[in-house]
Amino acid sequence: MTTRSEPEQSRPDAGLDAIMSERHHLINLAYRLLGSLAEAEDAVQETYTRWYAMSQQQQYAIESPGAWLTTVASRICLNLLGSARVRREAYVGEWIPEPLPDGTVTDPADRVTLDESVNLAFLVVLESMTPAERVAFILHDVFCHSFAEVAEIVGRTPAACRQLASSARRRIRASQPSATTPAAQPTGVVRDFKRAWEAKDIDALIGLLDPDATATADGGGLATTFLHPIEGGEQIAHAWAELARRRLDNMTLLERTVNGQPGLVAQQDGVTVTVFAFDVVGDRIKHIWVVRNPDKLRRWTKG
Repeated sequence: MTTRSEPEQSRPDAGLDAIMSERHHLINLAYRLLGSLAEAEDAVQETYTRWYAMSQQQQYAIESPGAWLTTVASRICLNLLGSARVRREAYVGEWIPEPLPDGTVTDPADRVTLDESVNLAFLVVLESMTPAERVAFILHDVFCHSFAEVAEIVGRTPAACRQLASSARRRIRASQPSATTPAAQPTGVVRDFKRAWEAKDIDALIGLLDPDATATADGGGLATTFLHPIEGGEQIAHAWAELARRRLDNMTLLERTVNGQPGLVAQQDGVTVTVFAFDVVGDRIKHIWVVRNPDKLRRWTKG
């Protein structure tokens, strides 16, 4: 973080607009680091609190306010990732990153840019990384910071940060098996799954699921769901057919974008109660993530 000592009158005023224009970048960074928009917003708020706690003279001494804000926000997220691991050990059932709808946040500064670095499959892999790996990888590979800049943030040498990012890349490559069949359009696969589910067609569901597919649910102890992952395409198909028999008559199933990817939303009386995200490999569904924790569904509108 660089400072300067020119006379204050020679520097344009770093006003509120200039500082707050960094908010969109900070929200995008913090969400990718934390996997929770609520936690990301808290981290960004804490970052601004620290900025405005400084005197004008201290603020002036910072040559690049944007770089300062990014550094502070990243360090806050790094600390939060360490404490999050402890909190999630006591979490009821599986923890899934907070799913994001498309285009429902009215303030552009709070809208996360939906690209491949926020799809659920990618965020779940990030959860398997150490906090330092995650921060080094996201800052360097996603946001294009140099390893020298990353080193200043995580408190390690540039060479060590390079190794952290390399380790993170290996984790990502290991999680992405090559498809043995030509890639299908995920939208079509998810739509076919919805139709088969509504028809309670077990054979059709099995045909759409990879034999080694996994389904994971997150109720957070606040909503009823299965606590342990369901392994195997046939087992998932039977579980979903049973769910259709018990629940779908009282639900509306809608196709929606989930973290930039085709997904499904279940609503009761116009209120979203479940979000389904999919990982499609080739022409089969490899993983289904089921989010029912109401704390993670606050961003989803009635539509």
